[in-house]
Formats: sequence, structure tokens, C-alpha cells
Amino acid sequence: MWPGSSVSGIYLSHPESYYFGVANVERDQVEEYTRRKAMPLAEVERWLGPVLNYVPAQGLKAAA
Repeated sequence: MWPGSSVSGIYLSHPESYYFGVANVERDQVEEYTRRKAMPLAEVERWLGPVLNYVPAQGLKAAA
């Protein structure tokens, strides 16, 4: 396809279809993720910053 960023597809719909949204990530989910990935909390919060449903503690220290 040209250009390389083109998108194509077959789009189907149904009157009874249900679409769901994904909520932002809570702190307990981030803590569980850091445990499973063995990553520092600050690093995970940095990567997931746009989808966090809370203000990271590190950000509060920097703002003070």
C-alpha cells in the first residue's frame, strides 16, 4: 500500500454490538506490575504516566 502509513480494513457493525473503554490504571495495578516485572516503581510510573489515574509520588516531590 502507498503511502506506508495507509490503513485498510473491513468494518462490520451490528445494532446489538457492545464497545467498551479501558479505564486508567490505578496504583494497586501499577504496584502489582512492578512486582511481576521486577522494575522500579518510578520507572513504571514514568512509562505509564499518560494512563495513570493518580499523581505519582515522585511528581509531587518535584513540584514541591
